[in-house]
Amino acid sequence: MQGASKTLQSRVRRALEPVESGHHEHKMNRLSSLFTSNVCKNSPKPTKILKLPSAKYVEQSVGAFCNNMKNLRNPFKDQRGFNLIELMIVIAIIGLLIGVGSIAWSAVIKSGNETAAAQMLDRVRTYQASFASRNRGNFGKFDDLIKASGLDEKFAGENPVVNGYKFTMVIEPASSSAPAKYTINADPQVSTGVTATGNRHFFTSSSIGSIKAQPVSEDRPATETDDSI
Repeated sequence: MQGASKTLQSRVRRALEPVESGHHEHKMNRLSSLFTSNVCKNSPKPTKILKLPSAKYVEQSVGAFCNNMKNLRNPFKDQRGFNLIELMIVIAIIGLLIGVGSIAWSAVIKSGNETAAAQMLDRVRTYQASFASRNRGNFGKFDDLIKASGLDEKFAGENPVVNGYKFTMVIEPASSSAPAKYTINADPQVSTGVTATGNRHFFTSSSIGSIKAQPVSEDRPATETDDSI
């Protein structure tokens, strides 16, 4: 390496020696060619340890990277929001589902209220029988049954309303010609429409051993002549 350096230095000195003014351009060309040949000759060559990537490999790598970035941007670019028509369709479907659900829920509520009313009439019959056995055959009103037999306090008053049904009790005291008697009607607060609390009307009395209900096709209070449930 030292011999090559000395040779380069001597050649540079000879190139820089004074020459005639007309050969200035020739001197610069000679110096440039000398520098280029020596630098290229002594430049490092690729080895097994140091392998520089070729320009073609670098170009392919850059192209693959750009394609990956485009693929990442495309999913976000394709995501669009709802337009007005799609939004209106979604709202209409939600409204339809709510309407159907409300009708089904109303039917469930009505069925529950009707079952509870019929069961309560049967329970009041039991309370009246217990009350009459301790009061010489006389029957009590709702308030009397609450105090004596443990009827739910929700039935306090003349015409209590419980679970969407209005309960009406009529008591006839005993006379010299007839024993005491009572009748109870259970009628829905609202019997028609979407807000109906029930569709069936119920009836019972001390002279019958069952609970009567009017035909479903008729919207009226039940009587003793209707069918038993």
